[in-house]
Amino acid sequence: MHRLGYRQQGTEAVGAARLQAEAEAVAQAGAIAVVLEHIPAALAQTLTQALAIPTLGIGAGPHCDGQILVTHDMLGWSPTVPPFAKAYASVAEIAHQAVTAYCQEVQERRFPEVTP
Repeated sequence: MHRLGYRQQGTEAVGAARLQAEAEAVAQAGAIAVVLEHIPAALAQTLTQALAIPTLGIGAGPHCDGQILVTHDMLGWSPTVPPFAKAYASVAEIAHQAVTAYCQEVQERRFPEVTP
């Protein structure tokens, strides 16, 4: 599997033209929407205006028809969040505290409790 990482795509004219051609081909092939991930906001705006199908942005700026935010990123489930995402909580920290407390109670033989 090829992975691009968090490198923004379509920042140069050739890359932007390739993305536009691919998005138009996907739309012509019958797609009901296209996801635009980590591209410049100006390119996302151009594609949104040019395409007859909705665009869904993930790190593509505010001009798309809809927005995507991966739940794990939103909840702060991992220690790193992509530069174009936003964590609204730190579930990883809460989960770490809970697992640590559980392990401590097991080691101290406070869990499980004896039930009558």
